[in-house]
Amino acid sequence: PRYRTTYFGHSMGGYAAGYYVYLWAAVLDSDAFQSFVDSKDLFNKEIAAKFRKNILSEGGNDEGMIQYKKFRGQDPSNVPLLKKRGLYQ
Repeated sequence: PRYRTTYFGHSMGGYAAGYYVYLWAAVLDSDAFQSFVDSKDLFNKEIAAKFRKNILSEGGNDEGMIQYKKFRGQDPSNVPLLKKRGLYQ
């Protein structure tokens, strides 16, 4: 067959993979901020403490997604980022 999996290695390596990281970080950023928005208090001390405990203090002690789920209590959603960019209503 002409198109084996190895023929598409260029699409997920190098710059493309690096760029995806920025997009994924924006998803996590927007979703985390949404927890403050949902609480109707952008300075919610309980959420801030949970963020500090599960994200900032833990560092690389566990898989990043496990730490994020401990903070947020759910998988990250791309909806907050889509709303922020005017792509979702």
